[in-house]
Amino acid sequence: MLRKIPKLISRSAPMIILVLTLAAVAGFAAVSHLVNRYNLNQQARGRKLYAQGITEIQAGRYDNAIAAFRAALSCDPTNSQYQLSLARALRDSNDPRRLDEAESYLLALWQRTPQDAAINLALARVAARRGTVEDATRYYHNAMYGVWPSEPDANRNRARVELIKFLLEKNARAQADSELIALAAALPEDPNSHLQAAQLFEQANDYSGALHQFREILRVDPVNSAALAGAGETAYRSGDYVLAQEYLRRAVTANPADANSRQLLASTDLVLRTNPFHSHISDVERNRRITAAFAQAEDRLDHCAQQADVDLKASDTPPSSPLVKLQALWLRTQPDLKLLRSPAETDLPDAIMDVVFQIEQQTNSICGPPQGLDLALLLISQKREAVTQ
Repeated sequence: MLRKIPKLISRSAPMIILVLTLAAVAGFAAVSHLVNRYNLNQQARGRKLYAQGITEIQAGRYDNAIAAFRAALSCDPTNSQYQLSLARALRDSNDPRRLDEAESYLLALWQRTPQDAAINLALARVAARRGTVEDATRYYHNAMYGVWPSEPDANRNRARVELIKFLLEKNARAQADSELIALAAALPEDPNSHLQAAQLFEQANDYSGALHQFREILRVDPVNSAALAGAGETAYRSGDYVLAQEYLRRAVTANPADANSRQLLASTDLVLRTNPFHSHISDVERNRRITAAFAQAEDRLDHCAQQADVDLKASDTPPSSPLVKLQALWLRTQPDLKLLRSPAETDLPDAIMDVVFQIEQQTNSICGPPQGLDLALLLISQKREAVTQ
């Protein structure tokens, strides 16, 4: 009997191995199924937490959003969208201490896909939060020329606009001017895009560039009230009051409720009616305007003195007071008004108006912005070269 046992074992060994193999395969399949099911459950939980984080972001609850995104990322550690959203939430939470963590997530993503425009834009905004012009500019440029999954032109335009606003905020005027030129060269035929560009040119004090953008809008839409108002105000700020008057009149006609354009138009009309340097008026009219301006400067000086509680006629008023000095200058100049008609006194109009301008400018610093005719005279003094045209 003992002699038969080895024979029986040798004959049943293949069967045993087969059974064990099948059992192992079944076990591995069961484990794989359980692992796969666990991963699917984790991914489903991650998606739910991610959606919760998005809701918290929309409600402005960044701490809750960060917690939700962290939990989602723990469920799916390789999900780049979760990492990007967590980095954005950390950046936008207004806690400077979280910027480093946000940057670390973004740099890890950037190293995998350096051409991804969304990641570069997120890094640009981190640099902008820190106020680092060089880093922000580099990443914004990467975003502009990177890969966008949809609407690449619109997204590049938005990234450039963001960069321009940041540069203007940081007073990096040279870089902002370069970006504005690039922006203007690639604008779509869309009034809103030109309007936004015009407003950026205005912020950069580039009135010529702003006016060009407003005119591009008016070329296709001559009654666009926003463009008319913008063109009028731009011309007004640059001292081209004749052009400002034209656009502001059209702006008020297109939108009678535009109070700002109406106010600017009133100031513009007053400047044009009172400007003694206009090249197309007679000598008689010029002298009349100078005389009226000189009298107005005295009134402005008196009102400013009252506001500042300075008695210009009191003997104990310090002679070093700026208002007292202005009054003395005005009194010394007053007799010269009688000589305005003399052909020999060719420099006298400028000399008298210089006194008027000194009074208007210094009272503006002492007593605040003027109104009415005083405002018109102050504007003429500030834009003298422009208003002589």
